[in-house]
Amino acid sequence: MGGRGARGLTPPCHPADGKDVDSSPQTLESALDAALAPGGVRSVFQPIVELDTGRVVAYEALARGPEGLLQRPDLLFAAARDAGRLAELDEICRAAAFQGAVDQGLLAPLTVFVNVEPEILDSAPMDDLLAIAEGAPRSLRIVLEITERALAARPAELLRTVERVRSLGWGVAVDDVGADSMSLAFLPLLAPDVIKLDLSLVQERPGPAIAEIMNAVNAHAERTGAVVLAEGIETHAHLATARALGATLGQGWLFGRPGPGAAPGLTAGELTLPGSAAAAPVDSSPFGCLPGTVPLRRSAKSLLIELSKQLEREAMRLGDTCVVAATFQEARHFTPSTIQRYRDLVDRTGFVCALGEDLPVEPLPGVRGAALDPADPVRGEWDVVVLSPHFSAALLARDLGDGGPDLERTFEYALTYDRDTVVRAAHALLSRVAPRTGVPVAAAASRQGAPDVVAVVPIPISGDGDALLRSALAATTSGVTIADMRQPDQPLVYVNEAFEQLAGLPRADVLGRNCRFLQSPDTDPAAVARIRAAIGRGEECRETLLNLRGPDRTPWWNEIHLAPVLDADGAVAQYIGVQHDVTARVEAERALIQERDRNRACLTRIEELAYTDPLTGLPNRRRLEEQVETAIWNARSGSDTLALLFVDLDGFKAVNDRLGHAAGDELLQAVARTLRGRLRRGDLLARLGGDEFLVALTGLDPESAAAEARRVADDLSAAVSAPIELGASDVAVGASVGIGVYPGDGEEFGALLHSADVDMYARKTAARRTAVAQR
Repeated sequence: MGGRGARGLTPPCHPADGKDVDSSPQTLESALDAALAPGGVRSVFQPIVELDTGRVVAYEALARGPEGLLQRPDLLFAAARDAGRLAELDEICRAAAFQGAVDQGLLAPLTVFVNVEPEILDSAPMDDLLAIAEGAPRSLRIVLEITERALAARPAELLRTVERVRSLGWGVAVDDVGADSMSLAFLPLLAPDVIKLDLSLVQERPGPAIAEIMNAVNAHAERTGAVVLAEGIETHAHLATARALGATLGQGWLFGRPGPGAAPGLTAGELTLPGSAAAAPVDSSPFGCLPGTVPLRRSAKSLLIELSKQLEREAMRLGDTCVVAATFQEARHFTPSTIQRYRDLVDRTGFVCALGEDLPVEPLPGVRGAALDPADPVRGEWDVVVLSPHFSAALLARDLGDGGPDLERTFEYALTYDRDTVVRAAHALLSRVAPRTGVPVAAAASRQGAPDVVAVVPIPISGDGDALLRSALAATTSGVTIADMRQPDQPLVYVNEAFEQLAGLPRADVLGRNCRFLQSPDTDPAAVARIRAAIGRGEECRETLLNLRGPDRTPWWNEIHLAPVLDADGAVAQYIGVQHDVTARVEAERALIQERDRNRACLTRIEELAYTDPLTGLPNRRRLEEQVETAIWNARSGSDTLALLFVDLDGFKAVNDRLGHAAGDELLQAVARTLRGRLRRGDLLARLGGDEFLVALTGLDPESAAAEARRVADDLSAAVSAPIELGASDVAVGASVGIGVYPGDGEEFGALLHSADVDMYARKTAARRTAVAQR
């Protein structure tokens, strides 16, 4: 159960005192009875603090069993789950959390976070919450935590629980966000007050996955005002990471371990929650979620089909942080082509549901459904809803009930991108989804009256060559498959022994399935698209795909050649596939490419070193000269000009002699940062050597170039003259800056450098004379 565990606990059957524990079924049953008896479960509380102020604003209630075998929460909940008493234990844990918070005085302004076990949402619809709310002191402030495991398994029950919790005036938190992309997909629907980041985000190195999570979380927090809480903060490095990720609250051993009551030494504060707007009523339909101000259009079904496909393509692009919810009116509209598209949606998106009259509760593996009431208005609608952290769109249509050909039936519809409307429509559909029961799809389909699963048919081989051909197919080392293109989802109806070895599965586990099951999430979608396009045209094709082998899903590269087989009418009846394992060849080719890339990177690095000053990281004179020559070439044929500035530090040698070369190097690096910070993005900066720098100002107006160059030179001189902190000392240097302007002071880099150098020395000499005179 999310949040109820604790780190650093001893292993099962090995308690802290080192004595052996009897874990027989009888002993476990007795221990569970003791835990579920009055007083058997207690709560400990872990502080949640504001990261900026260090004030404790909340506590999370964590369950602990009685001393002995089931003290650890993971063992306690596992035993209750095995005994079918999970709902009973969950209710006891909540009661212990509420009573413990009252007994320990964890009242307003403090807030208490309490968990709900996702597996019992349907069997125990949270009736205890109302009784607890009525009996609890008004000063007891509650946030209910929901873990990721509830999101896809029981979306309808989860949404109803959230509604109940909000009606009590409590807050809602989603726990372990980021452990799975599903939590990101459901953020818009749950609209949590608190987003609890999984500890892996704080404790692991940043990568693309963490960037995706934080983009979604921060976008939602900015849009709704939700509070971001980082878990697992155990070190100051974790704390810095949490702040960088956008968290304002933190939880972890750095602030305190779970204890019986309030953590000592922490100042109490108050947690302010944003609150959320009420979602659409459960019995409302998606079309009914449209505001009265939305203009409605009329169209034939043919247009709605294309609009639906476009939304499905958007969902595929969004990936596994996306929820797709759709209605199909009747099961007959869930056609083979629709099945193909929705299989792809299952593979590429986070959650997919499809509802309609006589559609089973799981129309396809991974597609969720519902047992709709005959009077449900959804039966008369055509809806496609796509919702993700960064995108929202919905096609919401109502059948006008006219006759005629199916593609010409008319609908009243709206295509909306209003996020609030899309969220309400998605809520309306997911509130109908049946909980996942684990019943096989074929069995569920049979009970719902849906078509039987596809039949496996023999190879159409006859005549004297039958035995010879079968022997040849069995003996070949190439994997051979035959797919029946006349059946829904184009299942495999024949595979030879070589293909069984390639797939790593017996033919009983392969026949009747689309060969898509071989594909990996990393399979090139462009190659798959080319295969589908060729099959759509009835043509041969050859591709090399990344596939997965066997139950352990080992990757391998498959070179596949597909050829159509036509029936007597010239229509494609079957496709024969000949397949080879070319993993060794592909890996050898990739190794050559990687070696070539490494060599290129090495050459690039060598080139960078040849053109870069190693101390400051700035370009050196050689690189700047090339860039200035290019700018001069552009100026000759253009209407603008450029200037070269020679920057020489005043007083650098004294600092270097007094504080040492290390301090001198640090000073040069600081000066380089100062100069860079005072220049435009397109200006050029280089280190000439020693304490000398060069600046090239490009894109100047010829009429004002000299004045602009002098203004920048004076600005740079003033900026460099500001005190710079080196260790425990503040040091100050000056800068003399000379200028050379193209073409008046020179028409090539060398001439401009000489002019700027002469001007710099003239100004340095004048400054010295002024200083002597002032003494």
